[in-house]
Amino acid sequence: MSPASTEPRPLLDALRAGTPLPSFPEAAVARARSLVDDVGAATTAAVEALPEPLAGAVLEAAVLAGQVALPEALSASSVKPLAKAAKKALYRLRSRGVTPAEASREAPPAPAPAAPESLPTLVTVMSSTGQYGLLLTRGVRGGVELLQVIASDEQGVLELTRSEPSRGDVRRMLKHGLKNGFGMEVSREEGARLLAEAAALNLRTRTPFPPDLEAALRHHGVQPVHEPEPLPAPEPDDVRHALEGDQLHATPEIAEWMPPEAQVRALMEQVQALAQSPLALSGPQRQEQVRQRVLEAAKAWFTPEVRQRYARRLWRMAAFFDATGRALQGSIARGEARRLFHGLDEPFSRFAETLFAKVVVLAAAGAQARLEASQQGAPGTEAPAATPSGERRSPGGLILP
Repeated sequence: MSPASTEPRPLLDALRAGTPLPSFPEAAVARARSLVDDVGAATTAAVEALPEPLAGAVLEAAVLAGQVALPEALSASSVKPLAKAAKKALYRLRSRGVTPAEASREAPPAPAPAAPESLPTLVTVMSSTGQYGLLLTRGVRGGVELLQVIASDEQGVLELTRSEPSRGDVRRMLKHGLKNGFGMEVSREEGARLLAEAAALNLRTRTPFPPDLEAALRHHGVQPVHEPEPLPAPEPDDVRHALEGDQLHATPEIAEWMPPEAQVRALMEQVQALAQSPLALSGPQRQEQVRQRVLEAAKAWFTPEVRQRYARRLWRMAAFFDATGRALQGSIARGEARRLFHGLDEPFSRFAETLFAKVVVLAAAGAQARLEASQQGAPGTEAPAATPSGERRSPGGLILP
């Protein structure tokens, strides 16, 4: 970027034209573009958070729009270069005959509207990949604004759609989600906090802000939360929960959770290698070797970072279990979450081990179903030998855990 292009007016033109500005962080450029598009709603905190040249471009937009409130507020900023630039902007506005008093006379403050009826916020359950939905409402102009958000606990806000449906439509949408077990109701403040935490992940992972996210944060009175609250310390009874965590995979919501594809593929390659091994091993010996491969895969995947990610997922699911009348599952999920978050691994989490064990079981069940289907279509094919009651075997004859 040339030195001249850091001047306020050329930068403002570049922001409005959508010109790339590689000298500044992408997230900062996106926030600056949002502010110059709606400079009347820009706050001092939002402008102070920008790099100095971008903040100057926002001030330039205020001057060109005849907006005196932002320069007046920033003239008292603790950021000295920004305060100096704001005072210059005020001087230019006064030179054109625009003053704070005149601005007040031209736009008298409107009377405070009556507080609208509060509508609940819905947070959906976590998916296997850590994605979840958020329906967040806010009263606007006698109506309601609805934000439909899709977020990830690894990348942040992925999609955001803003609409202004009727209150009746919003109530029906929320009721449908709660009735069908898609999620749980939380307060608007809790929903705004979740949005702020997700936005912080956008900044950390450099995932671009979807359109309207900057405005949504401002309208709900929150800023990106870079360090969410840690989970509480483990409790003595959590050791028992570490041995009961496999029960969580019997719930419809967590039954769908699977390890990432790369870890699934690596584990199945090891299991198939055991099935085809020429070693003369008994059924129990092969079964124990499979269990060891499963346990090794789980321990390798659950690094400290992954432990904390799954801990927060389980903590959210514990609240959902409580809200849907499943106190036992909620208690197990919270115990697992506390131990995972704080790195306790003796005994190792049965939840983590079962996450990988069910990969083998499901793969074997699918292979067995395909084998039976092919034999039904091939008359004269010899039926497979019966296995003892309760045993599960892979196509290679491996007894599965």
